This record gives sequence, structure tokens and C-alpha cells, in this order.
Amino acid sequence: MAGEGAAGAGRAEAEGDGEGAAGAGGGDGRCVFCRIARRQEPRTALLPCQYEDLVCFRDIRPGAPHHYLVVPVEHMGNCKTLKAEHIPVVKRMMEVGKAVLQKNNFSDMSDVRMGFHWPPFCSISHLHLHVLAPASQLGFLSRLVYRINSYWFITAEQLIERLQTENAAS
Repeated sequence: MAGEGAAGAGRAEAEGDGEGAAGAGGGDGRCVFCRIARRQEPRTALLPCQYEDLVCFRDIRPGAPHHYLVVPVEHMGNCKTLKAEHIPVVKRMMEVGKAVLQKNNFSDMSDVRMGFHWPPFCSISHLHLHVLAPASQLGFLSRLVYRINSYWFITAEQLIERLQTENAAS
């Protein structure tokens, strides 16, 4: 999907990140985001992050002037695999996104889009939050790719609400 990937990784490599051991939660050398989190991708600069279990870096195909990815260090599957116990992780990912925007002199938090691609519309199975700002400056293609209330993109708030609802129902 446009806007996903990491510096230094080829497109075929990124798409072939593997659902085998990595998809089960272990992560391995095939997952580009696991390699970035372990600092094994030297061309991907990690941005300051207040949590040791998360990393943040710039998207290699930015959809907005500020486009960052927040990724758990430990391999986690996509957002569809999450349960209610993962809500704190999602909230911390959002905190990191807001903090990196502020550190990069972006302060209008009402003009930010944070969310996840909903499977099968994500090319990398390692959980990652897209942080885009200003949302008002998304180009035509980015407005489609990161569209709110679509089948392929869910905001972080919508994901949290969904996880809370699923927990209440069970």
C-alpha cells in the first residue's frame, strides 16, 4: 500500500515480510519493521521516542508533509489481530505520534490523521500507526489511501472503540 515501507528495503522485500513465525508474534529477519526496531536498517533514522517498547521513523513515501510510523519493537500482527488488552499499546502509539509532531514544530492537533490500514489492505503485517499532518494537505491519492470511514483505513480512535466494544460483548 502506498506510504508503507522503510528506507533501504526493496518493495518486494517489504511485501515479503512473512506471515510464518513473524505472523505468530515472534518476528524474524524477514519483517522489515522488526529489523528497523532492532536498528538493523542503518538507512532508517529512528526519531526520539518516550517508550522503549515503541519506535518511530519517517515513512519513505510520505502522504503528508509530516508522515511518521509508530511501530512496536516486539512483533505484533496487524490491527485486526488486536484484543482489548492491546488498547494501552495503541494509546501509547498515539502519544508517540503526537510527541513527534510537536518535536517537529507541528502543533495543530486538530489537523492530524492517525490510523491503521485494515487487512487485507496493509502490505506489512507488523502493527504500525500512520501519523499524518497536516491532514488538510493530503494529496488526492493520500486522501484515498488514508480515508476515514473506508474499508481499508481505521483511525486509532475507531480501533480503540472497536476493541472496547468487542471486549464488552465477550
